[in-house]
Amino acid sequence: MAATPQTPPISGLARALVQAGKLTETEAEQLLAQSHSTKTHLIEQIIVARKASALEIAKFVAETFGYPLLDLAAFDDAHIPAEAIDRKLIAAHRVIPLHKRGNRLSVAIADPTNLRALDEIRFQTGLAVDPIVVEHTKLATLVGKYSESASETLKSLTNDEINLDFLDEDANASANAKAEEAANQDIDDAPVVKFLQKVLIDAINEGASDIHFEPYEKFYRIRFRVDGILREVGTPPLAIKDKLSSRIKVISRLNIAEKRIPQDGRMRLVLSKSRAIDFRVSTLPTLQGEKIVMRILDPTSATLGIEALGYEPEQKAALLDAVSRPYGMVLVTGPTGSGKTVSLYTCLNILNKDSVNISTAEDPAEINLPGINQVNVDDKAGLTFSAALKSFLRQDPDIIMVGEIRDIETAEIAIKAAQTGHLVLSTLHTNDAPQTLTRLMNMGVPTFNIASSILLITAQRLTRRLCNCKKPMTVPEQALLDAGYKKEELDGSWTLYGPGGCDRCKGSGYKGRVGIYQVMPISEAMQRLIMSGASAIDLAVLAKKEGVKDLRTSGLLKVRQGVTSLDEVLSTTNA
Repeated sequence: MAATPQTPPISGLARALVQAGKLTETEAEQLLAQSHSTKTHLIEQIIVARKASALEIAKFVAETFGYPLLDLAAFDDAHIPAEAIDRKLIAAHRVIPLHKRGNRLSVAIADPTNLRALDEIRFQTGLAVDPIVVEHTKLATLVGKYSESASETLKSLTNDEINLDFLDEDANASANAKAEEAANQDIDDAPVVKFLQKVLIDAINEGASDIHFEPYEKFYRIRFRVDGILREVGTPPLAIKDKLSSRIKVISRLNIAEKRIPQDGRMRLVLSKSRAIDFRVSTLPTLQGEKIVMRILDPTSATLGIEALGYEPEQKAALLDAVSRPYGMVLVTGPTGSGKTVSLYTCLNILNKDSVNISTAEDPAEINLPGINQVNVDDKAGLTFSAALKSFLRQDPDIIMVGEIRDIETAEIAIKAAQTGHLVLSTLHTNDAPQTLTRLMNMGVPTFNIASSILLITAQRLTRRLCNCKKPMTVPEQALLDAGYKKEELDGSWTLYGPGGCDRCKGSGYKGRVGIYQVMPISEAMQRLIMSGASAIDLAVLAKKEGVKDLRTSGLLKVRQGVTSLDEVLSTTNA
């Protein structure tokens, strides 16, 4: 019978917190047991349990044990002597070397009672170690940057090989790509191949939506966009920029000899027999070389279900009612990166049945959905949105999805399809639902066609979701009123939360994103107003009377529910 792991006795930081009255004996034992079972640090458990913030713990530790306190946010990490300590020790003990002078090494640490960590650093470096107390969350972020990840030395990469497959467009193209790759053996330098695979896997594991490879005059950096925010994850040697660029272009079926003009391509990373992830690749010539951005296209995002997207119950009911109609048009609007594609694919996934014929025209098709006829628009070849739409109408469709309505011709064909027995889904780049109607009017679409064909318009934004380490916040009442809350809503029945910081969210306080929506069905009163050529302001007033929540109101409701923070809603919506 296996022995049950024993919880360590109360000592060190836990004992000091108990003696100072910050924790009870029972609380300390519970937090230590949780820390031991989850293999996380005690400080993280204290923060998650909201017994104290990272800053409060750091101040307490510095005062109690007599060590200096440093704010890592004010420290220039460019001067960190990362090579002074083995990277495995940095990751294992959550420490960062700050300064080396003579035989003394200053080390950032959140818990200086971790004598094992300090002893191992002394043994490995042969230096006297001076602990400097820092906040646990800020230290975790910095450790993530310097520990073994995408930025580790290329020659030390020993991960198992991962298959990078070409998209099978046709046999000749595949043969040409293999011949081109064979002709450029310098690109297949094993360290570069493994390094690229490691970057892609790191990006997928962290939930990134984009990867940026950016060359500059004196350095080369890689950044991930996670939850809408760009974050630097590695600075590989500048010397590999050309090999890395060529490797990406070869597997994306791009012309490696052409470096003067932008190029677009695709590649696929095969994770297992049952899962493959596509990447959309875009190259851009810059002064210091080619910048490459890779958009991660994970097909599982289309199968999350509408419940996971963040619609309120009445909004979800209105959307599902509209997409269940036999004909008409449903429009999804918002800026680039607001989740429009995922919303459309989620609707298509609901509608995807053996009894219906679904065709889509996209630029490009981002997510592959079996059972749906997806067409990539190619303006150079003459396959425009309008040309694809005309062809669809001869293919006996039931449901048509148009990636974007960009011009009057596409708009007119789409509306004609919606009026002749087809359900049409599409997107527009507008700020909110009422402005979508005036945008169509300005494009030249007759008002009677707009009124008779559009069933529903939904505008959306993505806002970062608070991590489980969220903490209650106090905000002046006037600030809440200015944000858009009504006096009667500030009755004390709900708690406003803000970001905390833990290992799970890498100290940011946010993990994942959630949508906020303005779902506007086109009622008979709205149709009459459209027919009269009303402005977006008049349409917005009527929508509000009919109970349609605007984006700010929907966002404030998410704040009341504790899903996101007030700052996030204010930064992503207009009052």
